[in-house]
Amino acid sequence: MAAALGVVLPPDLPSELFRAYARRADELGLDELWVFEDCFLRGGIAQASVALSITSRIRVGVGILPAGARNVAFASLDISTLAELFPGRLMVGIGHGMPVWMRQVGAWPASPVTLLEEYIAALRSILAGRRTTVDGRYVTVRDVELHRPPDIAPPVFAGVRGPKSLAASGRVADGTILAEPTTPEYLRSARAHIGVGGETHEIVAYNVGAVHDSAPVARDRARRGLQWIGEKDWAPHLAGLPFAAELTELRARAGDREEFARRLPDEWVDQLAVVGTPAQVGERLAVLAEAGAQHLVLNLAGPDPLDSLDALGRVLQR
Repeated sequence: MAAALGVVLPPDLPSELFRAYARRADELGLDELWVFEDCFLRGGIAQASVALSITSRIRVGVGILPAGARNVAFASLDISTLAELFPGRLMVGIGHGMPVWMRQVGAWPASPVTLLEEYIAALRSILAGRRTTVDGRYVTVRDVELHRPPDIAPPVFAGVRGPKSLAASGRVADGTILAEPTTPEYLRSARAHIGVGGETHEIVAYNVGAVHDSAPVARDRARRGLQWIGEKDWAPHLAGLPFAAELTELRARAGDREEFARRLPDEWVDQLAVVGTPAQVGERLAVLAEAGAQHLVLNLAGPDPLDSLDALGRVLQR
């Protein structure tokens, strides 16, 4: 199967642009639109419901809902409602959530991997229409059964990055969401930890994206989206890259994230983002698909969100 191409609906997009962005992604022929649930911006389920209702064909993914923030039975009600009303168009990601945010709201468990594994297994069982009983360390439900399960149960992805979490995803999820930057090296490493072949377990690969007729302009735009990759949480994404140690050293020397991003060499940006002219972006997407990603999702960088979408549309035209 050809890899699906999608975009992130920016979580901080002004309300007057939210609907316009979703509709434009649909009109351009993109396969997928993914919404973030970042604290404390917008809720993932609420965004997905609006995006599904104002578009006609594009699939909408929620990536991700933190497992510790919602009772699994009540989460299944929201998810199954959307899956019933928009059959075949919903995808759901479940993850740990950012530790600092989860601790801020008192929802960080002693064993995040155990919670995630119990949660996804229970959620998939409920969405499949089975009467579900779980007596786990964190998830406890008894005889939970949807009155009207969706005809098409949405795929449930685990949004994770650590080796133990990736292995758990391979055991219980339909697929895995990999946060940006997702390089071919990181894809291969993650697949080894997941331990399940692509026929049964699909990979959603997020990347910062920037398309422009001038590759230098595209790189400058992408740098703004790469400010965070020098932080320690992003180390797994960089481990297989030949310049990983140099990047870590650069971040240590740089005064702040903005300076770090400005000083990223062009050749590093080309590896850490999907960036360049329409032809260059198309080539990079093909490389990522060949490395094992079934869903290629770009978090577009640029001064005008709709113009950035239109530029990506030129890649589709090719």
